[in-house]
Amino acid sequence: MLQLGRTAILTALAASTLLVAGCATETAYRPATGQGFYRTGYSERQIEPDRFLVSFQGNSVTSRDTVERYLFFRAAELTLQQGYDYFVMANRDTDRQTRTYSTPGLGGPWGYGGFGGYWGPSWRYFGRGYGWRSWDPWFGGGFGPWGNDFDIRTIDRFEANAEIIMRKGPIPRDNLRAFDARRVVDTIGPSVVLPKAN
Repeated sequence: MLQLGRTAILTALAASTLLVAGCATETAYRPATGQGFYRTGYSERQIEPDRFLVSFQGNSVTSRDTVERYLFFRAAELTLQQGYDYFVMANRDTDRQTRTYSTPGLGGPWGYGGFGGYWGPSWRYFGRGYGWRSWDPWFGGGFGPWGNDFDIRTIDRFEANAEIIMRKGPIPRDNLRAFDARRVVDTIGPSVVLPKAN
């Protein structure tokens, strides 16, 4: 039985290591995949023939600068794909989403729970004289002889959004929100990281 418990712990550690390793690089420039907090990449939605909502979402190691740069690149690329010469940023915003995690994150008697609608890890452990007890990041608690020796990490990720209007012809000189799509692609393009070919 003890060997089975160790196997479960080692399996959980290996799985969490693979999960962390998979997220250890910045989000590449590609169409969006995933859902919710784990959605990454670019997406757009047409709201009029020449008007789009464009967004780029990065993972936890993608900087705000990269997310905003990729948003501009996608806006320019989309403008050219639609047959236009320049785009005007009607509005633009960058959101920071934050999640807090506690470690260790193992299986077995440990699990996941939350408080007040917030998801977070929680663990159950057996305390001599106390029976089964729980710990979570909202209420605290102890881990037997280890006390409160745990690690809490906050992970930020950024999402940039813009509403763009596409136009043909030369850019009006007095419009600071207008961008030449070809120039944006030529300027930002060399710094864009594309997904690795499988």
